[in-house]
Amino acid sequence: MSYISLSQKDRKDMLARIGAESIGDLFSSLPENIKLRRDLDVPGPMSEKELSDYFRKIASRVECPEYITFLGAGAYSHLIPSVVDYLSSRGEFISPYTPYQPEVSQGTLQVIFEFQTLICQLTGMDVSNASLYDGASGAAEAVLMSHRLKGRPKILVPGNLHPQYRQVIGTYVKNLEIEIEEVGVASDGRLDLNDLESKLDERTSAVICQSPNFFGLIEDVQTVAEMAHAHQALSVAVVSEAVSLGLLEPPGALGADIVTGEAQSLGLPVSFGGPYLGFISCREEFIRQFPGRIAGETVDVEGRRGFVLTLSTREQHIRRERATSNICTNQAWCAFRATVFMETMGKEGLREMAWHNVQKAAYAFDRLSRIQGLKPRFDGPFFNEFVMEAEIPWSELDGIFREKKIIPGLPLAAAYPELGNCMLFCVTELHRKEDIDALAAVLEEALAGKRGIR
Repeated sequence: MSYISLSQKDRKDMLARIGAESIGDLFSSLPENIKLRRDLDVPGPMSEKELSDYFRKIASRVECPEYITFLGAGAYSHLIPSVVDYLSSRGEFISPYTPYQPEVSQGTLQVIFEFQTLICQLTGMDVSNASLYDGASGAAEAVLMSHRLKGRPKILVPGNLHPQYRQVIGTYVKNLEIEIEEVGVASDGRLDLNDLESKLDERTSAVICQSPNFFGLIEDVQTVAEMAHAHQALSVAVVSEAVSLGLLEPPGALGADIVTGEAQSLGLPVSFGGPYLGFISCREEFIRQFPGRIAGETVDVEGRRGFVLTLSTREQHIRRERATSNICTNQAWCAFRATVFMETMGKEGLREMAWHNVQKAAYAFDRLSRIQGLKPRFDGPFFNEFVMEAEIPWSELDGIFREKKIIPGLPLAAAYPELGNCMLFCVTELHRKEDIDALAAVLEEALAGKRGIR
């Protein structure tokens, strides 16, 4: 990004306009003891060419080796068509923010409307909103929405829901009259239906079910929904890997009342932790308790197609105490990237991408399962993630993997102490057969070496 600095005249004019005598006046509210009273330890002024050369020289000192990574756990590397980067880099899409004035925001509103439509098609639901911050806040908003709809104090949350999602839910409800009760995990890594049945009662507002769950396993969303409905509770489906919806049955078709999750997989790179893109959708009958806002289609006085904010229930639009959410942005640019991605891939393209994930993950699962000292922890159906258990702690292999420039996966000991020697592996369409074979070869050699030492 190019940078053109201000001239002294520019600075003087800007200060005069706001009634300040110096730049120091802008920081007069700061305590004196935290102000730096010397120049920064940086080189002096340079020309544009000199500055470019200076940073190139610094960059050349940094070694950035290419790693093969099998990390997933809610953040996934997928193919992003070049058209997504090209269109999302155009100024007319980068610069708009909140579409308060529909007469000058038709482009932004149309993108939101199309994003909502695509999310409804993916999830099998009637209504979607203009997006949320991320999957974790989406799960928490679904909890609050369920409580508003049912007015019951208890929400059942499975132990195999993403640990960070559970933490965010806990933060959201900490000072509210909402009880979070955990449902156990069965030996196959999926939600324990017997434990769920024992905890469902007339105090339950909703049952949360993530599929694929945190261990990558596909849950029986339909049975969970039927069990929830039998107790007049809502069924909330959480999806942290949106590409899976290209192949799996939409949660709405399986009885879910609210579907929420993370859409980062749809056109957003991992990017060192953000930005992410939460989504939420529901049945039309629940629309008045829906968080955020909804863009709708209409016609103007001349009968031409147009778009407006149809329903807005956040605190900036209605009285603070009556707001259904404090979500203060619609992540419009991220939603735009997801929209371009989905419309570029199309139904068949997304299905093919999902199918490659399944096939490559199945190959990796089979390849790793045949390594002595390594075994599958669960045997249920999975999408593109699975858990393997080693005969030794994974920490003993860190140095070997770093030397080979491989990031094997996510150790589960921190979030699940009972899975101390287990690791979550993720394989997507971007992994080549050679990458998977390289991982397997390193594991075979490392485990054999450790076995020989012992």
